[in-house]
Amino acid sequence: MPVLAGAEPFRHEGGEIAVLLCHGFTGSPQSLRPWAEHLAARGLTVSLPLLPGHGTRWEDLRITGWQDWYAEVDRELRLLCERREQVFVAGLSMGGALALRLAAKHGDAVSGVVVVNPANKVHGLAAHALPVVRHLVPATKGIASDIAKPDSRELGYDRVPLHAAHSLRQFFRIVDGELPQVTQPVLLLRSPQDHVVPPADSARILSRISSTDVKEVLLEQSYHVATLDHDADRIFAESTAFIGRLASGLGNEAGLGKEGTTAGG
Repeated sequence: MPVLAGAEPFRHEGGEIAVLLCHGFTGSPQSLRPWAEHLAARGLTVSLPLLPGHGTRWEDLRITGWQDWYAEVDRELRLLCERREQVFVAGLSMGGALALRLAAKHGDAVSGVVVVNPANKVHGLAAHALPVVRHLVPATKGIASDIAKPDSRELGYDRVPLHAAHSLRQFFRIVDGELPQVTQPVLLLRSPQDHVVPPADSARILSRISSTDVKEVLLEQSYHVATLDHDADRIFAESTAFIGRLASGLGNEAGLGKEGTTAGG
Protein backbone atom coordinates (compact mmCIF):
# COMPACT_ATOMS: atom_id res chain seq x y z
CA MET A 1 0.00 0.00 0.00
CA PRO A 2 1.26 3.53 -0.74
CA VAL A 3 2.18 5.72 2.20
CA LEU A 4 -0.42 8.37 3.02
CA ALA A 5 0.51 11.90 2.00
CA GLY A 6 2.19 13.52 4.99
CA ALA A 7 3.07 10.23 6.70
CA GLU A 8 6.44 9.83 4.98
CA PRO A 9 9.64 9.35 7.01
CA PHE A 10 11.89 12.36 7.51
CA ARG A 11 15.68 12.53 7.52
CA HIS A 12 18.09 15.45 7.76
CA GLU A 13 21.86 15.26 7.50
CA GLY A 14 23.25 17.85 9.88
CA GLY A 15 26.13 17.98 12.34
CA GLU A 16 27.68 15.52 14.78
CA ILE A 17 24.69 15.50 17.14
CA ALA A 18 21.88 13.21 15.99
CA VAL A 19 18.32 12.75 17.22
CA LEU A 20 16.17 9.70 16.54
CA LEU A 21 12.44 10.48 16.82
CA CYS A 22 9.86 7.69 17.33
CA HIS A 23 6.18 8.24 16.55
CA GLY A 24 3.25 6.64 18.36
CA PHE A 25 0.95 3.64 17.94
CA THR A 26 -1.43 4.01 14.93
CA GLY A 27 0.19 7.39 14.20
CA SER A 28 2.87 8.42 11.72
CA PRO A 29 5.90 10.71 11.33
CA GLN A 30 3.43 13.55 10.64
CA SER A 31 2.79 13.93 14.38
CA LEU A 32 6.49 14.65 14.98
CA ARG A 33 7.34 16.37 11.70
CA PRO A 34 7.32 19.95 13.10
CA TRP A 35 9.59 18.82 15.95
CA ALA A 36 11.94 17.11 13.50
CA GLU A 37 12.05 20.21 11.30
CA HIS A 38 12.79 22.41 14.31
CA LEU A 39 15.76 20.24 15.30
CA ALA A 40 16.97 20.05 11.71
CA ALA A 41 16.83 23.84 11.38
CA ARG A 42 19.24 24.04 14.28
CA GLY A 43 21.77 21.90 12.48
CA LEU A 44 21.12 18.55 14.13
CA THR A 45 21.10 15.29 12.21
CA VAL A 46 17.54 13.97 12.49
CA SER A 47 15.95 10.60 11.72
CA LEU A 48 12.18 10.14 11.95
CA PRO A 49 11.33 6.70 10.52
CA LEU A 50 7.91 5.33 9.57
CA LEU A 51 7.20 2.29 11.73
CA PRO A 52 6.06 -0.93 9.96
CA GLY A 53 2.31 -1.18 9.51
CA HIS A 54 1.80 2.56 10.00
CA GLY A 55 1.03 5.38 7.60
CA THR A 56 -0.99 3.31 5.12
CA ARG A 57 -4.19 1.60 6.36
CA TRP A 58 -5.05 0.03 9.70
CA GLU A 59 -5.25 -3.46 8.17
CA ASP A 60 -1.50 -3.30 7.52
CA LEU A 61 -0.84 -2.70 11.22
CA ARG A 62 -2.85 -5.79 12.11
CA ILE A 63 -0.13 -8.11 10.77
CA THR A 64 2.76 -6.42 12.56
CA GLY A 65 3.91 -6.51 16.18
CA TRP A 66 6.21 -4.79 18.64
CA GLN A 67 9.22 -6.70 17.34
CA ASP A 68 8.74 -5.04 13.94
CA TRP A 69 8.33 -1.54 15.39
CA TYR A 70 11.31 -1.85 17.71
CA ALA A 71 13.53 -3.40 15.01
CA GLU A 72 12.98 -0.33 12.82
CA VAL A 73 14.10 2.20 15.43
CA ASP A 74 16.91 -0.08 16.60
CA ARG A 75 18.24 -0.20 13.04
CA GLU A 76 18.01 3.58 12.70
CA LEU A 77 19.85 4.07 15.98
CA ARG A 78 22.70 1.79 14.93
CA LEU A 79 23.07 3.67 11.64
CA LEU A 80 23.19 7.01 13.44
CA CYS A 81 25.76 5.74 15.94
CA GLU A 82 28.02 4.69 13.07
CA ARG A 83 27.94 8.18 11.54
CA ARG A 84 27.57 10.67 14.37
CA GLU A 85 29.43 11.59 17.54
CA GLN A 86 26.41 11.76 19.86
CA VAL A 87 22.90 10.35 19.52
CA PHE A 88 19.75 11.23 21.46
CA VAL A 89 16.46 9.32 21.32
CA ALA A 90 13.00 10.84 21.64
CA GLY A 91 9.40 9.77 21.21
CA LEU A 92 5.70 10.42 21.65
CA SER A 93 3.39 7.95 23.44
CA MET A 94 4.41 4.44 22.32
CA GLY A 95 7.36 6.17 20.68
CA GLY A 96 8.43 7.17 24.17
CA ALA A 97 8.44 3.51 25.21
CA LEU A 98 10.51 2.69 22.11
CA ALA A 99 12.99 5.44 23.01
CA LEU A 100 13.27 4.20 26.60
CA ARG A 101 13.96 0.66 25.46
CA LEU A 102 16.66 1.91 23.08
CA ALA A 103 18.26 3.71 26.00
CA ALA A 104 18.03 0.62 28.21
CA LYS A 105 19.50 -1.71 25.59
CA HIS A 106 22.18 0.54 24.06
CA GLY A 107 23.57 2.19 27.20
CA ASP A 108 26.30 4.75 26.58
CA ALA A 109 25.55 4.85 22.84
CA VAL A 110 22.52 6.97 23.78
CA SER A 111 23.37 10.37 25.28
CA GLY A 112 19.90 11.33 26.50
CA VAL A 113 16.18 10.60 26.25
CA VAL A 114 13.23 12.95 25.58
CA VAL A 115 9.72 11.55 25.93
CA VAL A 116 6.36 13.27 25.44
CA ASN A 117 3.32 11.68 27.11
CA PRO A 118 5.08 8.30 27.18
CA ALA A 119 2.90 5.20 27.39
CA ASN A 120 3.66 2.38 29.81
CA LYS A 121 0.51 0.25 29.94
CA VAL A 122 -2.67 -0.64 28.07
CA HIS A 123 -5.32 0.34 30.61
CA GLY A 124 -8.86 -0.79 31.34
CA LEU A 125 -10.65 -4.09 31.81
CA ALA A 126 -10.72 -4.61 28.03
CA ALA A 127 -6.92 -4.94 28.04
CA HIS A 128 -7.14 -8.21 29.96
CA ALA A 129 -9.53 -9.60 27.35
CA LEU A 130 -7.24 -8.81 24.40
CA PRO A 131 -5.69 -12.31 24.18
CA VAL A 132 -9.15 -13.74 23.38
CA VAL A 133 -11.11 -10.82 21.89
CA ARG A 134 -8.47 -10.13 19.22
CA HIS A 135 -9.47 -13.42 17.57
CA LEU A 136 -13.14 -12.39 17.49
CA VAL A 137 -13.07 -8.65 16.76
CA PRO A 138 -10.60 -7.24 14.23
CA ALA A 139 -10.47 -3.64 15.45
CA THR A 140 -11.89 -1.02 17.78
CA LYS A 141 -12.28 2.77 17.75
CA GLY A 142 -9.15 4.79 16.99
CA ILE A 143 -7.15 6.92 19.41
CA ALA A 144 -5.64 9.43 16.99
CA SER A 145 -5.86 13.23 17.09
CA ASP A 146 -6.35 13.91 20.83
CA ILE A 147 -5.43 17.59 20.38
CA ALA A 148 -6.78 20.72 22.08
CA LYS A 149 -5.78 23.08 19.27
CA PRO A 150 -8.86 23.46 17.01
CA ASP A 151 -7.04 23.72 13.68
CA SER A 152 -4.59 20.87 14.29
CA ARG A 153 -5.06 17.23 13.24
CA GLU A 154 -3.01 14.08 13.61
CA LEU A 155 -2.64 11.79 10.63
CA GLY A 156 -3.43 8.43 12.21
CA TYR A 157 -5.74 5.44 11.88
CA ASP A 158 -9.39 5.69 12.85
CA ARG A 159 -9.30 2.03 13.92
CA VAL A 160 -7.02 0.12 16.33
CA PRO A 161 -6.37 -3.48 15.22
CA LEU A 162 -6.63 -5.68 18.30
CA HIS A 163 -3.84 -8.07 17.26
CA ALA A 164 -1.47 -5.09 17.26
CA ALA A 165 -2.93 -3.78 20.53
CA HIS A 166 -2.22 -7.15 22.14
CA SER A 167 1.37 -6.99 20.94
CA LEU A 168 1.63 -3.42 22.27
CA ARG A 169 0.48 -4.64 25.70
CA GLN A 170 3.23 -7.28 25.67
CA PHE A 171 5.79 -4.65 24.66
CA PHE A 172 4.86 -2.33 27.52
CA ARG A 173 5.39 -5.16 30.00
CA ILE A 174 8.86 -5.82 28.57
CA VAL A 175 9.85 -2.15 28.65
CA ASP A 176 8.57 -1.76 32.22
CA GLY A 177 10.93 -4.52 33.31
CA GLU A 178 13.85 -2.83 31.55
CA LEU A 179 13.30 0.71 32.88
CA PRO A 180 15.87 0.32 35.71
CA GLN A 181 18.49 -0.06 32.97
CA VAL A 182 17.81 3.51 31.80
CA THR A 183 20.60 5.63 33.32
CA GLN A 184 20.87 8.47 30.78
CA PRO A 185 19.57 12.01 31.39
CA VAL A 186 15.81 12.10 30.78
CA LEU A 187 13.48 14.95 29.84
CA LEU A 188 9.84 13.95 30.30
CA LEU A 189 7.09 16.27 29.10
CA ARG A 190 3.48 15.40 29.85
CA SER A 191 -0.02 16.81 29.47
CA PRO A 192 -2.22 16.77 32.59
CA GLN A 193 -5.21 16.71 30.20
CA ASP A 194 -4.35 13.58 28.23
CA HIS A 195 -7.29 11.45 27.05
CA VAL A 196 -5.12 8.59 25.76
CA VAL A 197 -2.35 8.02 28.32
CA PRO A 198 -3.04 8.67 32.04
CA PRO A 199 -0.58 10.47 34.38
CA ALA A 200 0.11 7.12 36.07
CA ASP A 201 2.23 6.06 33.09
CA SER A 202 4.68 8.95 33.46
CA ALA A 203 4.76 8.49 37.23
CA ARG A 204 5.56 4.82 36.80
CA ILE A 205 8.36 5.55 34.33
CA LEU A 206 9.93 8.19 36.58
CA SER A 207 9.79 5.84 39.56
CA ARG A 208 11.43 2.95 37.68
CA ILE A 209 14.30 4.53 35.73
CA SER A 210 17.75 4.78 37.32
CA SER A 211 18.59 8.19 35.81
CA THR A 212 19.74 10.89 38.21
CA ASP A 213 19.51 13.76 35.68
CA VAL A 214 15.73 13.98 35.24
CA LYS A 215 13.44 16.89 34.39
CA GLU A 216 9.64 16.76 34.20
CA VAL A 217 7.72 19.48 32.35
CA LEU A 218 3.95 19.93 32.41
CA LEU A 219 2.19 20.86 29.17
CA GLU A 220 -0.86 22.58 30.61
CA GLN A 221 -2.44 23.68 27.32
CA SER A 222 -2.23 20.43 25.37
CA TYR A 223 -3.81 17.00 25.11
CA HIS A 224 -2.04 13.76 24.14
CA VAL A 225 -0.51 14.73 20.78
CA ALA A 226 1.25 17.70 22.36
CA THR A 227 3.76 17.93 19.50
CA LEU A 228 0.94 19.30 17.31
CA ASP A 229 -0.80 21.22 20.10
CA HIS A 230 -0.56 24.56 21.90
CA ASP A 231 2.61 23.54 23.78
CA ALA A 232 4.52 22.36 20.72
CA ASP A 233 6.93 25.30 20.79
CA ARG A 234 7.73 24.59 24.42
CA ILE A 235 8.53 20.96 23.58
CA PHE A 236 10.82 22.12 20.80
CA ALA A 237 12.59 24.68 23.02
CA GLU A 238 12.95 22.38 26.04
CA SER A 239 14.32 19.51 23.96
CA THR A 240 16.76 21.75 22.10
CA ALA A 241 18.06 23.17 25.39
CA PHE A 242 18.32 19.66 26.88
CA ILE A 243 20.34 18.40 23.94
CA GLY A 244 22.47 21.52 23.81
CA ARG A 245 23.38 21.21 27.50
CA LEU A 246 24.42 17.58 27.19
CA ALA A 247 26.25 18.11 23.90
CA SER A 248 28.19 21.17 25.06
CA GLY A 249 31.45 19.21 25.19
CA LEU A 250 31.47 19.01 21.40
CA GLY A 251 31.63 22.79 21.05
CA ASN A 252 31.05 24.27 17.60
CA GLU A 253 31.58 20.89 15.97
CA ALA A 254 28.38 19.56 17.52
CA GLY A 255 26.23 20.77 14.66
CA LEU A 256 23.97 23.20 16.53
CA GLY A 257 23.43 26.19 14.30
CA LYS A 258 24.71 24.51 11.13
CA GLU A 259 22.64 23.70 8.08
CA GLY A 260 22.47 20.37 6.28
CA THR A 261 20.45 18.40 3.76
CA THR A 262 16.94 17.09 4.23
CA ALA A 263 15.11 14.10 2.79
CA GLY A 264 11.48 13.23 3.26
CA GLY A 265 8.02 13.64 1.94
